[in-house]
Amino acid sequence: MIHLTEADYTRQPWKNGRGFTVEMWRRDGPDGLLIRLSRAAVVEDGPFSLFPGIERNLTVLSGPGFRLTGAGLDFRCETLVPVAFPGDVALMATETEGQQSEDFNVMTARSLPRPAVTVEHNGSLLPPGPLRAVYALGPVMVSGQALSGGDLLLTEDAVTVAGIWPVLAVALPAGLISPAG
Repeated sequence: MIHLTEADYTRQPWKNGRGFTVEMWRRDGPDGLLIRLSRAAVVEDGPFSLFPGIERNLTVLSGPGFRLTGAGLDFRCETLVPVAFPGDVALMATETEGQQSEDFNVMTARSLPRPAVTVEHNGSLLPPGPLRAVYALGPVMVSGQALSGGDLLLTEDAVTVAGIWPVLAVALPAGLISPAG
């Protein structure tokens, strides 16, 4: 089990230069990015960065949300509704109405299975198994670990959620972490 906090995260500019990402956890392989978990804010209408060969999953955490459109795709990104889309399709964020929306992002190499992102609440029980990332939206207990809002827990153990705040649970491909982290 690995418990990461704000002190472990790094801030970096977007590929398109129009904002910043807080990278929480990342693994690279010989050919580049395998998986990345991050947080960002969409503050204005504009293009999303392109990531060839990457599958993306975005969940709005707070704010009014926005619309993503392009090349036959049209998604309304709303609070706590995970949205999956290819990273190599040009998409525009619209309908931001000048308000900030914070979001949680999962990016995976297309060669990996797509991650499943779920919103879990008080009383949720997830069985042990594949690697799971659990992101806390506020103070909550996850499998006996006290998490603050913004904390990330990586585990292969069973997950139990206790508290009034929801968590995002991401099923990840096995073998991406070692006991040393």
